[in-house]
Amino acid sequence: MANAASGMAVHDDCKLKFLELKTKRTYRFIVFKIEEKQKQVIVEKLGEPSDSYEVFSASLPANECRYAVYDFDFMTEENVPRSRIVFIAWSPDVSKVRSKMIYASSKDRFKRELDGIQVELQATDPTEMGVDVIRSRTN
Repeated sequence: MANAASGMAVHDDCKLKFLELKTKRTYRFIVFKIEEKQKQVIVEKLGEPSDSYEVFSASLPANECRYAVYDFDFMTEENVPRSRIVFIAWSPDVSKVRSKMIYASSKDRFKRELDGIQVELQATDPTEMGVDVIRSRTN
């Protein structure tokens, strides 16, 4: 079903891969891309469970918008291991205005399709989605 605001549908594969990340921890991260011609959000890249945060952040193009989810592991102050699913709306300043508008108008609908997101970040450059930023938002 397409989003009335942006006309973007969400490919079933997006929901399926997200569910695998959430329940089975099959992936460390997923990068999603809007295919304008097909008017839908698709899976662009899947991260192996062993992939580092650096591998994830290098998967985001420097000049194009993307959505991404990252399974972030951390230790609480009580030394308890925890995990949070972080949704990142990646919209670099140098990306095209049209692209930024399409991603912005489709974000909430797309995010609703991914049940289980615990933290959300909007990032226009890598410093806005660094490990320290995520860690500070997970508490």
